[in-house]
This record gives sequence, structure tokens and C-alpha cells, in this order.
Amino acid sequence: MHLGFSYVGLLFLLMLFVPNFFWTKNKPRGYEAAEKEENRLLLCLERIGQVLVTTLCLIFTDFNIGRIRPWSLWLLAAFLCMLAYEGYWLRYFKSEKTLRDFYSSFMGMPLAGATLPVLAFGLLAVYGKNPYLAAAVLLLGVGHIGIHLQHKRALDKA
Repeated sequence: MHLGFSYVGLLFLLMLFVPNFFWTKNKPRGYEAAEKEENRLLLCLERIGQVLVTTLCLIFTDFNIGRIRPWSLWLLAAFLCMLAYEGYWLRYFKSEKTLRDFYSSFMGMPLAGATLPVLAFGLLAVYGKNPYLAAAVLLLGVGHIGIHLQHKRALDKA
């Protein structure tokens, strides 16, 4: 692992944050009520994971594109997950912006808004051979996907 700036990490974070910025102005109806019911442990894991993933993907040059070799397929897979994530957001922003739209699957991926970026950063950790990012992604995934799953289950019961 090599310390330094990762432009790939920055690109992934931009692909993550830009749609989320627009989402703050386009939240689904009823989201605030669901947000109040979030499990505090899952929320804590999500927040810790967010801070760690954001930091770690920027400070290791191992995530940058090096020689193209079979191992580079991990980076390609991660990038394709991020492209699918962008597709999920395009569909959401064109929808009626309901909770069902927000917690929907996309291209067969359940809870795509939570699952796709976690999967992408996990694949990025594999590509960069970085156990620190992998551990951070695990924390993020448990918290973020767990919260979305909790919201979806409550929605399905309603």
C-alpha cells in the first residue's frame, strides 16, 4: 500500500456525492418519518464507514490506474458498479420520487441505491489490495445497507 493521492478515489467519490447532493432536494415523500426510526447502531456503523471510506479511497495511490493486466478487471467491475449506481439515480430522478422508487432494485441489484456503491468500493478495495478500505467498506455496508433494508421492510409492511 502506497500513500498519496488517488484520482480514481476522487472520481468514485464524485460519482457518489453528486447524485446525493441532488437527492437532498428530491427526497422521497415520507423519508423523514422513516429516518426517525433508524437503528442507532446501524447509523453509527454507517457514519464511521462513510468517514473511513471517504478518507481511505483518497489517500492510497494503489487505486489509481497502473499497468493494464487481468487484475485491472477488479477496477473495471468497480467502475461498472458506479455506472450502474448513476443509472439508478437517473431512473429515480425521473420517477415520482416515492419511497418505493428510492428503495427499488436496479438491474437485478436489490436496494441498488445502497448496495451498488458499497459493492463498488469493496471491489476498489480488492483492486488496490487494501485491507483498510475493505474493513471500512464492511462497516459502511452493514450500516448503510442495514438501514435501507430496515426502511424497505417497514415500507413493505405498510
